[in-house]
Amino acid sequence: MNKSPRANRLHIGIFGKRNIGKSSLINTLTNQSVSLVSDIKGTTTDPVYKAMELLPIGPVVFIDTAGIDDAGELGNLRIKKTLNILEKTDMAIILLDFKTNNLHYEKELIDKFKKKNIPFIGVVNKIDIEDGDIEGLKEELNMDIFKISTKTKIGIEELKEKLITLSKYIEEENFIIKDKIQKNDVIIQVTPIDKAAPKGRLILPQVQTIREVLDANAINIVVQDTELEETIKLFGDKIKMVITDSQVFGNIKDIVPREILLTSYSILFARYKGELLEFVRGIKAIRNLKDKDNILISEACTHHKQKGDIGRDKIPRFLEEISEKELNFNWSSGNSIAEDISNYNMVVHCGACMINRKEMLSRIQRAKEKNIPIINYGIFLAYKHGILERALEIFPEIKKELY
Repeated sequence: MNKSPRANRLHIGIFGKRNIGKSSLINTLTNQSVSLVSDIKGTTTDPVYKAMELLPIGPVVFIDTAGIDDAGELGNLRIKKTLNILEKTDMAIILLDFKTNNLHYEKELIDKFKKKNIPFIGVVNKIDIEDGDIEGLKEELNMDIFKISTKTKIGIEELKEKLITLSKYIEEENFIIKDKIQKNDVIIQVTPIDKAAPKGRLILPQVQTIREVLDANAINIVVQDTELEETIKLFGDKIKMVITDSQVFGNIKDIVPREILLTSYSILFARYKGELLEFVRGIKAIRNLKDKDNILISEACTHHKQKGDIGRDKIPRFLEEISEKELNFNWSSGNSIAEDISNYNMVVHCGACMINRKEMLSRIQRAKEKNIPIINYGIFLAYKHGILERALEIFPEIKKELY
């Protein structure tokens, strides 16, 4: 589990004022010197991530953030980065001490947690130095507060137990495909190997889907698109489903018999990481695009761009072909996305395999709040190849939205 990708880990953000002990806490929780500790305020500038195992939750990542009371022009930038962490935070710790008189910053944070439905708890640090009125703090902030010392490790195990309890309030586990297949189902996964494929390995969605099929005690058959036809001849009516890379939808849609379910990794990840229903609704807006409309293409990774790149080349070209309009395109990649998306007429997002579900849902929500249609690569490519209806047959409650 130590090798679990960050995007698949529960994200626990640690927030509080400067020099309150956030870095010390993350070092204590992880039993490592991950974050720089100093008596000088503002030592932590950029968020620091540390992965660990927190049983029985499993793989988690703790995020050390800059102080919410930072000052000056650079301080404001650091605060902005701290608040951006809320977009990917599954649950939060607010760190306090008994010397705090003004709880303005903490109350603002609590309001933000509530608006974003982030479970949270309060922690008073440095009780080895000073103890105080814990009940008064609880009453003023209206929250659970635990007393700890990162120096003596008093209360650390109790804090971990509370985090385990708090994790139960986070949404239940969702699946890529496991809930749609049964033991001994034969699943063919089409993983084309071309110049854009990573050398010596498969991409993350392929690996995760293979694992879920194994977890369901079903049968995995992994082939390239060039071997698919022969594979279907060999296994015939034993095959329940074909899962493919979206980019070869057009090549294989006529190879897969109609009685075999056909979908793509991107469509599965649209549900696993985001809101499949919202993406399907967004497809309807393509025909309403106008000349010079602004389109944001957002990718969650920063891979090297090559000729024929899906996001930089194919998606823009296909979108203009289908809409029959001349469009203006902008791109975002990695953890960044335009702070103000109100000037866009549509957002086209990748499969989001490199960010966690919380962050993807935040991006979708931002689009919904501005009434901006949002689609993802897999949904769009299936639509472009005239196969979206078929690709959604495993999700009948979503498929009906097309009509």
